[in-house]
Amino acid sequence: MTVMTPAPVDQQEDEEMLVPQSDLPENNQQPMEVVGQPEAANAAENQPVEDPPSSRFSWKIDNFSRLNTKKHYSEVFVVGGYKWRVLIFPKGNNVDHLSMYLDVADSTSLPYGWSRYAQFSLAIVNQIHNKYSVRKDTQHQFNARESDWGFTSFMPLGELYDPNRGYLVNDTLLIEAEVIVRRIVDYWTYDSKKETGYVGLKNQGATCYMNSLLQTLFHIPYFRKAVYHMPTTENDMPSGSIPLALQSLFYKLQHSDSSVATKELTKSFGWDTYDSFMQHDVQELNRVLCEKLEDKMKGTVVEGTIQQLFEGHHMNYIECINVNYKSTRKESFYDLQLDVKGCRDVYASFDKYVEVERLEGDNKYHAEHYGLQDAKKGVLFIDFPPVLQLQLKRFEYDFMRDTMVKINDRYEFPLQLDLDRENGKYLSPDADRSVRNLYTLHSVLVHSGGIHGGHYYAYIRPTLSDQWYKFEDERVTKEDLKRALEEQYGGEEELPQTNPGFNNTPFKFTKYSNAYMLVYIRESDKDKIICNVDEKDIAEHLRVARDEDLMEQIGKDIYFDLVDHDKVRSFRIQKQIPFNLFKEEVAKEFGIPVQFQRFWLWAKRQNHTYRPNRPLTQLEETQTVGQLREVSNKVHNAELKLFLEVECGPDLRPIAPPDKTKEDILLFFKLYDPEKEELRYVGKLFVKSTGKPTEYLSKLNEMAGYAPDEEIDLYEAMFLACRPSLVPYEIKFEPNVMCEPIEKKSTFRASQLEDGDIVCFQKAHPAESAEQFRYPDVPSFLDYVHNRQVVHFRSLDKPKEDDFCLEMSKLYTYDDVVERVAQQLGLDDPSKIRLTSHNCYSQQPKPQPIKYRGIDHLSDMLIHYNQTSDILYYEVLDIPLPELQCLKTLKVAFHHATKDEVSVHTIRLPKQSTVGDVINDLKTKVELSHPDAELRLLEVFYHKIYKIFPLNEKIENINDQYWTLRAEEIPEEEKNLGPHDRLIHVYHFTKDTAQNQMQIQNFGEPFFLVIHEGETLAEIKVRIQKKLQVPDDEFAKWKFAFLSLGRPEYLQDSDVVSSRFQRRDVYGAWEQYLGLEHSDSAPKRAYAANQNRHTFEKPVKIYN
Repeated sequence: MTVMTPAPVDQQEDEEMLVPQSDLPENNQQPMEVVGQPEAANAAENQPVEDPPSSRFSWKIDNFSRLNTKKHYSEVFVVGGYKWRVLIFPKGNNVDHLSMYLDVADSTSLPYGWSRYAQFSLAIVNQIHNKYSVRKDTQHQFNARESDWGFTSFMPLGELYDPNRGYLVNDTLLIEAEVIVRRIVDYWTYDSKKETGYVGLKNQGATCYMNSLLQTLFHIPYFRKAVYHMPTTENDMPSGSIPLALQSLFYKLQHSDSSVATKELTKSFGWDTYDSFMQHDVQELNRVLCEKLEDKMKGTVVEGTIQQLFEGHHMNYIECINVNYKSTRKESFYDLQLDVKGCRDVYASFDKYVEVERLEGDNKYHAEHYGLQDAKKGVLFIDFPPVLQLQLKRFEYDFMRDTMVKINDRYEFPLQLDLDRENGKYLSPDADRSVRNLYTLHSVLVHSGGIHGGHYYAYIRPTLSDQWYKFEDERVTKEDLKRALEEQYGGEEELPQTNPGFNNTPFKFTKYSNAYMLVYIRESDKDKIICNVDEKDIAEHLRVARDEDLMEQIGKDIYFDLVDHDKVRSFRIQKQIPFNLFKEEVAKEFGIPVQFQRFWLWAKRQNHTYRPNRPLTQLEETQTVGQLREVSNKVHNAELKLFLEVECGPDLRPIAPPDKTKEDILLFFKLYDPEKEELRYVGKLFVKSTGKPTEYLSKLNEMAGYAPDEEIDLYEAMFLACRPSLVPYEIKFEPNVMCEPIEKKSTFRASQLEDGDIVCFQKAHPAESAEQFRYPDVPSFLDYVHNRQVVHFRSLDKPKEDDFCLEMSKLYTYDDVVERVAQQLGLDDPSKIRLTSHNCYSQQPKPQPIKYRGIDHLSDMLIHYNQTSDILYYEVLDIPLPELQCLKTLKVAFHHATKDEVSVHTIRLPKQSTVGDVINDLKTKVELSHPDAELRLLEVFYHKIYKIFPLNEKIENINDQYWTLRAEEIPEEEKNLGPHDRLIHVYHFTKDTAQNQMQIQNFGEPFFLVIHEGETLAEIKVRIQKKLQVPDDEFAKWKFAFLSLGRPEYLQDSDVVSSRFQRRDVYGAWEQYLGLEHSDSAPKRAYAANQNRHTFEKPVKIYN
């Protein structure tokens, strides 16, 4: 999954994974809960699939390097009746990358409350090798607050501006955009369950790769059935047990009406938030998960299921040609990795897989007793598994570019795969030929994007019918065969000539969404694999909360609700078991006789809290557990959550619960102590709706341990769901705390109290004594708890170590935060504190610090993407931050004129200063060859000199984060140029030939050289050798060439060099230079050991 950022110029941006929190417009509140009635999957299969409006747009930018604007817009194009344009930041949006966004062209003139939803991709075309084009895709709901969306760090400026890379050719850049406009209803009110019969999985940040695999496994019913039958122990918690977590997840996928969270499962893997934010490899996760499940199934009734489903065997053989000797080795596999590069389809990959290799010449085989022999080496299959998983090698290492690349070539795969073709050419002599290896396609896992990230989703046909479904995180949609197969082959599409001003030659677009993993099911096994998962296969997960749980959790983990259901006792009971038998199980577990048990159903309220809603009826208790879960579903519970009410007599032993009438209300009571700043649960109580609190004050005092006549204040704790916070994958609701006093003389009915409500109470304190407590009453304490945050502060110099922790309020202003930090450090001036936020994705400080008063509140400082961090970095400055922000800081590398040394200096000047001011400041810090030496400032980029800064140029817009600033003395010969002398660029270069294309690579320090009219290369070489002090034997190996736009023209000693530098039709002097070709002795970076892993990934690990 690729995640994006909107594009305000002054936004403190660091990298692509940052997504701001945003709220829905006031007039566009969404319902807090959308509940669809479940329908059978096949009932939704016959509805037609509509093609949403889509279009491709190409943008040719000439003279790209001459663009002087910070922002540059394309012409307007129309898709779905809407006007769009592409927005780029040629020098980066405060980063060292090209920034690129899709923009709503007419956003300022649209009516209030407008919004539109689009899926889109943006690409920079590589004009030498189209397969190296950089493409990123995403989706977004555009609105007035976020009218542009895209990628702040689209691609490094160094790669973009390097003419040898192929992105900028003849100073022309080609940009492509593909936009698909979908109806807003698709995004906000679309009900996957209602439309398709299936639900999706929520994305935790970068877990789309895991979601696509889990959906694929879930829709192999034999696998799901085996998971349901994995035994779990009585004390298992889903967050600590992979079998139980997977059972719970599959159970919810089968029964929930809305998308399902995967956090319990990833917790059972032993993953933390960082693991969930790392995008891993589907293939690797599949192997690791299957190995872990195989291990967990050992010694159980489902032992061997993984092998029965996925395991096949092949035979590796080496057979001598001239002697009677053959060596064979049998190996098992759970999946097969098939080559994509050089293969047109799956059959070509299998042909390559079993291709015979000849071992001869220097590569002869050493056969036992026979010595070195000519031999044949190959692989043949002994048997294929019922479920065949084919991993397509879309990623491979490019040795010439020293990097991983994605193979987007067209690669076809059939709906039916016949592995017995051509008389069983893939089978070994030992294979059982009675087994028919004819397979039908079950699922296609797709990767959309490039090597540095992307998005995963899956096309699945769960019942092997003609209807396909697309499972993309939370959304499930119906799709047709063409989308599931042909559109996932990859390859190229030709762009129709619809854009004025574009050349007339057909332009081909690379399709960056393509199949990455295929799952086939053998025809002869499909009835066994696509089996019915009966009710008896599914155990219900019942969670039973008791008073003891409330006592344990309230005041420690829970303040605003009653209990965390994930931490209460869980029972795994077969659906067909009568509930009365379950009560006997509870009696054994808790020691509560059956006749003294009364169970309440929990209900999810509109404010997203859970409260006991009503007790089970006698009739309901005669039903099965499965039937009761259906009752529970009506109150939006995928699991059966129960509250066990137990009444105790004077001797604290259980007694029969009292009869409950419609007049009786069950209330839960929490006691607050302002002196200890402590909230705790003291019990529950039945009250009459017509009764008044005054009638129960003595009972409450008894529960609290107070004197019977102690005066107390009562509050009802209410939690109002705020407007939903929009994040890409789920709508999060955080409660607003509201505590209102309860009028003690009004009836409970008049106070609108009902079953399950929470009442907080405390001793009444006179108003004058309130000042002695930080939080004198329940409302102030709950407000404090709601907003409190322990922040771990780290020195920016030591970003891995906590320096100190401070408890703060999320409502603290910028000034509050730096003042507390300054106090902690014993610093008198808080304005010398500079803070930097934490990147949850990289676990590092963000590159850009927080500007002085640039963020209003602590809560905003801790937000990164849709995650909240608890880490901030600090540094102590030598001058106040507001003063520093008025200055421009530049790093300048000074090259000494006569010594072989470079010194780097930090220059800090007011932003309105000029380059001349920089040079004057630098003169006071460096050693000059003579007192009257003149200096100049150069912009050096990728070993080329791009600019000599004029002395009067303002420094405010100079970017030294990526471009090197070099200062040097101006040689005397340059000051006295004759009328026919030329000042030329001289660069070092090497030449590589990659895929029949010559690549010029510059290196080393570039410099200027004065050449005279009629001067030959031989004369110039003497001066260059003297300047660079190169030994004769080494210098003799050097070649000299005139280069224009990356093409070398080699020179002879007798050539007059000045004649080559007469052309004026190039767009930059740096593209016409005298090249010194010789070997680059700089060390190359190490070649990655694991060629198949993306460079940004950590290996997948499941720890439990």
